[in-house]
Amino acid sequence: MVSAPDLQPLAIVAGDGDLPRLLAEECQRSGRDFVLVLFAGFSPGWTEGLPVIRAEFEKPARMFRALKKGGFHAVTFAGAMQRPQLRPLKFDWKFLRLAPTLLPAMKSGDDVTLRTITAIFESEGMEVLGAHDVLATLLAPSGVQTVAKLSKADWADIRRGFDIAEAAGRLDVGQGAVVAQGICLAVESIQGTDAMLRFVADTGAAFRPDKNGARGVLCKLPKPGQDWRTDLPSIGPATIEAAAKAGLAGVAVQAGGVLVLGLEQTVAKADELGLFLVGVGRDDPSGNTNGATP
Repeated sequence: MVSAPDLQPLAIVAGDGDLPRLLAEECQRSGRDFVLVLFAGFSPGWTEGLPVIRAEFEKPARMFRALKKGGFHAVTFAGAMQRPQLRPLKFDWKFLRLAPTLLPAMKSGDDVTLRTITAIFESEGMEVLGAHDVLATLLAPSGVQTVAKLSKADWADIRRGFDIAEAAGRLDVGQGAVVAQGICLAVESIQGTDAMLRFVADTGAAFRPDKNGARGVLCKLPKPGQDWRTDLPSIGPATIEAAAKAGLAGVAVQAGGVLVLGLEQTVAKADELGLFLVGVGRDDPSGNTNGATP
């Protein structure tokens, strides 16, 4: 592959989900040299034939040597990754040096953990990029994107859902909440959005007092003060399917602050299932967006 001259080679630390694949495809499309960093035996089928560095959590020195040897001085983190069950007997000298800072951080919330990991990569002379720096079209657009529109009750649920998600984010707990008829049905935690929506699907019906009232909204936004280069919240077609199974009316995200993994496909899935999808400005989630009536 011939590298695009204005794009520095990129290391993609890849986890679960569609995001790492989308970034790899963008690098291929733009002619950007890239390598996938895959940890702990993780090897999804789509990575076959692509450049890969195999890494172990306990041996960061080996990974950084491989990145520097390959000329990769920019990195992005993409996809969900479980906190590893570390094997102390395999720690290399660099992990032992990092342990006093890294191990306490790993017992904190995701934001603290990722800030620490980001600082480690930067201390190795690497530039940390956000996924949206690689593929700008990932960021959620403003306004109602779907055929389905919103009622005044939906907008009220969005305002409350944003407030609840922001409060949870301030404590580094999660990036989302589900609200129906003003009642919080769930708050996202370490288990993630899919688990939260399954919980609402199993339990939510009993907590909607008006059977003919608003069905509820999944709200997602970044944590206050979050480093947007890592772990921005994301949605995709599977999120819409899970929201439909949970009996919700739609999904509201912070415009420009949430990644949409395939906007066209996500909107198509929402239209198919009759849900709304809306991007809302966090400073004024009033509903005055693209002709919607608050």
